[in-house]
Amino acid sequence: MTKTEKVDFVIKTLNHLYPNIPIPLEHKDPYTLLIAVLMSAQSTDVRVNQITPLLFQKADNPYDMVKLTVDEIRDIIKPVGLSPMKSKGIHGLSEILIEKYQGEVPQTYEALEALPAVGHKTAAVVLSQAFGIPAFPVDTHIHRLMYRWGLSNGKNVVQTEKDAKRLFPKDLWNDLHLQIIWYGREYSPARGWDLEKDVITKTIGRKSVLKDYYSKKR
Repeated sequence: MTKTEKVDFVIKTLNHLYPNIPIPLEHKDPYTLLIAVLMSAQSTDVRVNQITPLLFQKADNPYDMVKLTVDEIRDIIKPVGLSPMKSKGIHGLSEILIEKYQGEVPQTYEALEALPAVGHKTAAVVLSQAFGIPAFPVDTHIHRLMYRWGLSNGKNVVQTEKDAKRLFPKDLWNDLHLQIIWYGREYSPARGWDLEKDVITKTIGRKSVLKDYYSKKR
């Protein structure tokens, strides 16, 4: 299979499996999405979705958020982990949104990445899911699968993002990054991986990955 044929196979398979794509993090607007994505760093979406309603009950906009102290935010979000950094980030970015952007979430990488505790991946998720701007946020699932599928060398997430943007059509990026995440969780996980259920890797997978999988199964 050529790389183009591999890419076409991935797109067709994912569209068949996920015609309607669920959004992993519950939110109602760009601000609540930004906070949820920030909280999801080194945590699970399930855990974040359990905690965000408790936080958003008290503050679901920057004006209410700055009325809370950093310690109050930290107490609420503690279960998601890294709460000292995340609570400072949430409070700090809320202040900046009020001061610089009239309480609105900006719509550029540059402005988003300048906010406290907001990295490139968080910015990309917000741009794609909140504003529909083409982006390809790379999480651990996408990084793992792009390597397993032989579509990226697995060096780092920066390279994986470049390869994904080069290989996949721009108008599909926003859907594809979510479809790959769901596929990674359900069919091609890091642990407890069953290649028989993973039709994409079984069909187009990197030879060394398949060889390694079968040698461990012996």
